[in-house]
Amino acid sequence: MAFDGIVTKAIASELQQLSGARIDKIFQPNANNIILGFYLDGFNYALNIVTHPSNYRIHLTTHPKANPKVAPNFCMVLRKHLVGLRIKNIITNHLERIVIIELEGFNDIDDILTKKLIIELMGKHCNIVLLDDQNIIIDSLRHIHHENSTHRVVPHIPYTYPKVSKLNFLDCTDLEDFKKTLSTTSLDELPTKISHTYNGISKNLVKLAIEKLGITNLQELYHYLRVLLDGTDSFNLKFETYDNDYFLVPFENADTFSLNFFVDNFYYEKEMAENFKTARNNLLKLILSTLKKYQKRLSHINEKLTSCEHMDMYQLYGELITANLYRIKNENISQIELENYYDNNKVITIPLDSRYTPSVNAKKYFKKYHKLKNALEVVTLQKKETLQELDYIESIVYELEAATSLAEISEISDEISENVIFKDKTDSFQKKKSTRGKKSNFTKNKKVTFHPFQYSIGDFTLLVGRNNQENDYLTLKYAHKTDLWFHTKDIHGSHAILVLNGKIPKEDVLVKCAEITAYHSKARLSSKVPVDLCQVRYVKKPKGSKPGRVIYTDYSTLYVNPKND
Repeated sequence: MAFDGIVTKAIASELQQLSGARIDKIFQPNANNIILGFYLDGFNYALNIVTHPSNYRIHLTTHPKANPKVAPNFCMVLRKHLVGLRIKNIITNHLERIVIIELEGFNDIDDILTKKLIIELMGKHCNIVLLDDQNIIIDSLRHIHHENSTHRVVPHIPYTYPKVSKLNFLDCTDLEDFKKTLSTTSLDELPTKISHTYNGISKNLVKLAIEKLGITNLQELYHYLRVLLDGTDSFNLKFETYDNDYFLVPFENADTFSLNFFVDNFYYEKEMAENFKTARNNLLKLILSTLKKYQKRLSHINEKLTSCEHMDMYQLYGELITANLYRIKNENISQIELENYYDNNKVITIPLDSRYTPSVNAKKYFKKYHKLKNALEVVTLQKKETLQELDYIESIVYELEAATSLAEISEISDEISENVIFKDKTDSFQKKKSTRGKKSNFTKNKKVTFHPFQYSIGDFTLLVGRNNQENDYLTLKYAHKTDLWFHTKDIHGSHAILVLNGKIPKEDVLVKCAEITAYHSKARLSSKVPVDLCQVRYVKKPKGSKPGRVIYTDYSTLYVNPKND
């Protein structure tokens, strides 16, 4: 559901328990986020204020965020005016998505100071406004002028609440009054009608209540809304999840700050999922752009190779013309018929450029032959290199598809930023990291921190790399020469190492390892996947090869169905 007026009132009612808390920290992680640190009765609390257009909210948080080294201007203003003050009250303006934090304290000469912090949670018009004791605006997160907006936020003028055109449900005295304001009793129309009529009641709240609680008429809906509003004052509410959303229900004996921490966890998981999706899609877009570039290059190379297929014919034409010059008239003609002594003297027709004599045509055929021959050598090498680059790019695509966290996306981003084939893309995607004096994430120290997948198979441990760099480290530096190495045959996937520690695995252990290895590959949804295995001593990395690429010998192959358990 949306963070509407009822949710805002419920959250603010819980926050009233912070009355008397002293502000000791303020920082601004990003342009849409202010965090206030409070201290009360031996406990520290962090109040998270988010003004993002779609994920706006206010609640206590237990999820730490990075504190920028240089505080933005508004953060410095808040520190100057609010640090050391205590919370007097936290209230809402009726069912508006506006939270008022009243603060008080003493100045240097022990005179009482009062300030207000107004949090307006109104979509793209979200704002945080600091007021003095006369309700004059000291500063705000966003400066909005009259000519640019219907908002009233300009420093050094009195603060006024936004105008409201909808009705206030708190003024609704009984069921009959509620019915009069609505022109429909249709359940399908009620969510939209109520949200358009009453301020602070979202369409999703009514819709979820009808679907989840089985509300069938206006009387039940009115009773539900009344119970919610009564519960905001008595802390007898809780959130329930439904279809990746949440809504309020009556609940007795709720835990302290249970609503705040529910919202905190809900939006934390939501934002992590959104950030992960955005980061993966942005990186995938960059990689697919490079992939398309190399596929186009391969297409051009294949075209050149196709043209080289006729070079032997041009050599033959030149030889036959040269061999028969003594009996060819020295005149310009468009073609000539000669016996091919390489093919039982069969007569072939050789096209000529009528602008030149036959001898000049012969030289041109030889020149074309030598040009194509040289081109063939260069283009063949280019094709080999391009296929290797394509293979590496496709391995990165697999890594992205298999990634499950922002940390893994970051590692993949670091990997490709060091690769020249992505340089023109990654320079615009992120600030290029300096490699001067940079230590590798993976060293020869076997106790180095890295995070492969770990599986226990009987008395054995199977380690599976998460990306190309981790694959290299796992196989070439971490594993012992006598450990067993697994990889899908001719299919992009992770390296897997079965740690033996001097023990000999049975056939069922090897099959299980092969099944897990097949699962961590592009063939995850296939059947009868070939998986090669050999001792680590037989796995080598070609000089100058891309991360994750190895060659191996003395291997055997198992055909298995991918499994991850």
